[in-house]
Amino acid sequence: MKKVVKIIVYSAIVLVVLVITAVVYITTALPNVGEPENIKVELTPSRIARGKYLATNVVVCVDCHSPHDWNRLGGPMDTTRLGAGGEKFDAGVGFPGSVVVPNITPYNLKSWTDGELFRAITTGVRKDGSAIFPLMPWKFYSKMDREDVYAIIAYVRTLKPIEATHPKASLDFPLNILVHTMPQKAELGKIPNPADSVAYGKYLVTSAGCMDCHSQDNNGEYLPGLEYAGGKAFKVGGVTVHSANITPDAKTGLGNWTSEQFVARFKSYADASKAPLVKPGEFQTIMPWWNYANMTETDLKAVYTYLRTLKPVKNEVTKITVNSAQNSM
Repeated sequence: MKKVVKIIVYSAIVLVVLVITAVVYITTALPNVGEPENIKVELTPSRIARGKYLATNVVVCVDCHSPHDWNRLGGPMDTTRLGAGGEKFDAGVGFPGSVVVPNITPYNLKSWTDGELFRAITTGVRKDGSAIFPLMPWKFYSKMDREDVYAIIAYVRTLKPIEATHPKASLDFPLNILVHTMPQKAELGKIPNPADSVAYGKYLVTSAGCMDCHSQDNNGEYLPGLEYAGGKAFKVGGVTVHSANITPDAKTGLGNWTSEQFVARFKSYADASKAPLVKPGEFQTIMPWWNYANMTETDLKAVYTYLRTLKPVKNEVTKITVNSAQNSM
């Protein structure tokens, strides 16, 4: 009997040692995506213009990294504080921890090299070597053309410096350990010829990370067969909204939409000053319509063309549910 007890105790000790060793390795040796490149991005007018278009209307960096007015539909961003950060993701919106979106104006990034910015955008690793939780969709940015990433860096360098400092992110256990394993080396792509609408549309859809918001997941893994089929939940303004099914399913997706209807839907949000007020418990959306609305018609049509090639998935989505706290009011 004593021998059995000893075996159990020794086995438990070994297991604890292995776990501690694994945690120490993960938190000290990872992430490991390599050193930042020794690059210098030239701030040419054409590159800055391209970067502004991408960062504002396609990959929407400035939308995520700017304050918003969530009293209005779609939460138009505060254009006087572009890139200043401050949006908070915590338990109140169903996030496992607390993340305050950082300031990406030159006030905060002045000590970052272009190589460090490039690494952060495409691999999810900060200047200090720590991991960025994929709330920032760097796994999609890692597929972009190198020149497009350079353009975004160039534009960010031209933002008005805004003095704003935010607390570091804190994640709940075990995410605070697992996040170290998430960054990956970039697998950069190439911008296809815009004449190839399907390939070019795929590039835009991938760069924008559409799949991330329009796919349900379980602990960060997309549910097989439901990619782009919508249903992902987002808490905002006392309600939970669910992303739309953007596969070409005729009944529950975009199967009956024409290219003209698709473009018109986006263009109807071209003027953020007209965003209507939203009362608590009323329909709200986190879709950055006010940014995407100013994509070129050529780009929007390419997005539509690519989405039409996806496998149709029948998935009826309930757009909005009122949160229980709201029901009790």
